[in-house]
Amino acid sequence: MFSTHAKSEYGISVRRKRTISFTIGAVFILLALGAASVFFIGVRKQISSEREELLGLWEEGSYETAYAVSRDKLIAKPMDFFLLTMYGFSSYQLAVAQINDYDTKSYIDECIWSLRKALLCREGPGDLRISYVLGKAYYAKGPGYEDLAVSFLESARDGGYEARDLPEYLGLAYAAVRDYRSSVAAFSLALSENNSDLLLLSIARSYIALEETETAAAYLARCVESSRDSNTIITARLLLGEISAKSGDVSGAETQYLAILEENGENAEAHFQLGELYDAAGDGTRARAEWRRAIRINPAHRSARARLNM
Repeated sequence: MFSTHAKSEYGISVRRKRTISFTIGAVFILLALGAASVFFIGVRKQISSEREELLGLWEEGSYETAYAVSRDKLIAKPMDFFLLTMYGFSSYQLAVAQINDYDTKSYIDECIWSLRKALLCREGPGDLRISYVLGKAYYAKGPGYEDLAVSFLESARDGGYEARDLPEYLGLAYAAVRDYRSSVAAFSLALSENNSDLLLLSIARSYIALEETETAAAYLARCVESSRDSNTIITARLLLGEISAKSGDVSGAETQYLAILEENGENAEAHFQLGELYDAAGDGTRARAEWRRAIRINPAHRSARARLNM
């Protein structure tokens, strides 16, 4: 026997205790959530700050610093997509700025390693800039990697990525794997956007490889007319001379070689090729004189030395 009043007081007391416990628990949970929220906001701010720092360095053109910062941060976050991407891009920029071939290749290797790893770590759609830079990096790596250059450059192009030098690099990569028809197409697209004498020369070389010499000669003639670079003009005239000589136009070939000597002074290859023309015509005396001139200009000219049994 408890009275009704006593029961009521007991119930109220229990409810009060439960309410107080619930309130304390709720406050504790809210405080915990608040602390976690502050923590994650802090982490996000730190991550955002790191990215802003690297992006700022990149936009300033401070590639060496961006390279060093991303490299150091990768020690703690070796699978971070953003850091791997920045490290790879910075490595490529440093590679193209090098004078020493060994240093260039070292940076190219780091670029490829980092960007290939970034591709493995990506979440969602890939960044087409990675394919673009990887294609150029593999082309720079040299013989044996041209097929990978083509693959990544095509991936960037087919994905809709646009860069002014992308068609030109594709043309170079196609030529390296001897896909000269595709090379011509890529170079022609590049030429439509940038009227470059080097592109004219590259297109001509691809047409020579396709044995379409008349078309090649037309591009070489355009190159001679438009170029202001003496070395480019010399190369174009030497190729024109070679085309003429192979087609039996000895006079046309001689005209090109003599034009090189008249416009640019002494040139070992032009003298050597003149010697070849004179020898084919049966004039051994003039031929040997030209080969000797070639060696005098360039003592290491192997073909001329071989002709003179030296």
